[in-house]
Amino acid sequence: MVRMVGVNLPDDKRIAYALTLVYGVGFANGKVILRESQVDENKKVKDLTEEDLKRIQVIIEKKYKVEGDLKEEIRENIKRLKSIDTYRGVRHAHNLPLRGQRTKSNARTKRGKRKTVGALKKEDAVKVMNTATTKK
Repeated sequence: MVRMVGVNLPDDKRIAYALTLVYGVGFANGKVILRESQVDENKKVKDLTEEDLKRIQVIIEKKYKVEGDLKEEIRENIKRLKSIDTYRGVRHAHNLPLRGQRTKSNARTKRGKRKTVGALKKEDAVKVMNTATTKK
């Protein structure tokens, strides 16, 4: 396995795909990086020379913000939005979707598992009914 920018790249994958495992490098950026470093995008990671890997690494470090630096910048941006009480910041704070999506019937991924309000389990409902009838 080759380690690049803090990420292990699998040997049996093509380099164009393997670069997408780096946070902040997508497929399009990966192709641009490979074109600039003059590396064939169809080569497998195990077939790359040390010189190829070094050229790729230099371009990524020079031109792209990836992994920890990118995550930190995103976290700071969200913190700034929350601190100045923007609409997006409030939506982040309440863990709701930010870009106009509906929340009545969707947004389960963002909002989490359903929390049923007002409904009782059958056993609990029977207990409530029994206690209500004995109090009369």
